[in-house]
Amino acid sequence: MHAILLLIRDAHSQVSVESNQSRALVSLRDMILKGEFAPGERLAEIALAERLGVSRTPVRLALATLEREGLVEQWASGGYVMRRFTPQEIHDAIDVRGHLEGMAARLLAERGMSPQVREELEACVSEGERIFAHPTLDLDDYAAYTEMNNRFHEAIARGCGNGALARAIEINNRLPFAPASAMLPMQSSHEDGHRWMLFAHLQHCFLLEAVKSGQGARAQAIAQEHVQVAKLNLEYALQRPEDAATLMPALRLVATAPTPSSKPGKTG
Repeated sequence: MHAILLLIRDAHSQVSVESNQSRALVSLRDMILKGEFAPGERLAEIALAERLGVSRTPVRLALATLEREGLVEQWASGGYVMRRFTPQEIHDAIDVRGHLEGMAARLLAERGMSPQVREELEACVSEGERIFAHPTLDLDDYAAYTEMNNRFHEAIARGCGNGALARAIEINNRLPFAPASAMLPMQSSHEDGHRWMLFAHLQHCFLLEAVKSGQGARAQAIAQEHVQVAKLNLEYALQRPEDAATLMPALRLVATAPTPSSKPGKTG
């Protein structure tokens, strides 16, 4: 009986350690993507552990995971610091998402959708139609579009039937500004934002049509082209850092030097 109790205690202890590690990882990743750390800022284990209410071990393991994800880097004298991203790195991550989601859309078209995924995608398109029926959009409309946009992209990844591809999309989305809705806050801040968002919604409509028709190549091409709106928003934000700082605090992690592909003043 004593041995059984020891096994139960050890099992509970292991679950507690894993739970604390997961909580520390999720919390730190969220803090990074909210711009709570400046580029080059040292991420001290003791201070972070106190802030998160855990021991140093979960924080140390979480920081090691974040380094593998490319969000932090090791400091020369030990420990970790917040890294700085170049605009080109963000562009590249958005491009990678386009290629991965393009592959997912092609698989979905060629293999066919489950009734659940079909219903989810159709509901997202219907929600977009409802939003754009308004002559002007308010903050509630932008929030509703962001939620719908996340559901649409998640359904494509989840429904494609390729677990490895879905995980690759999830990993890429951990990088700053790579996820589908990461750049949407900028669209509420300028005149072209409504036009860009409507264009993105129409692409959702065309993508769903291609998937329903089994047009794999067309679905893939639309999904890859779809990320161009996110890249336009990134360029707009980098050209107006003062405006972007309030809407997207994590922009402080991105160097302001223009990317090779950037074209100042480009709006569509």
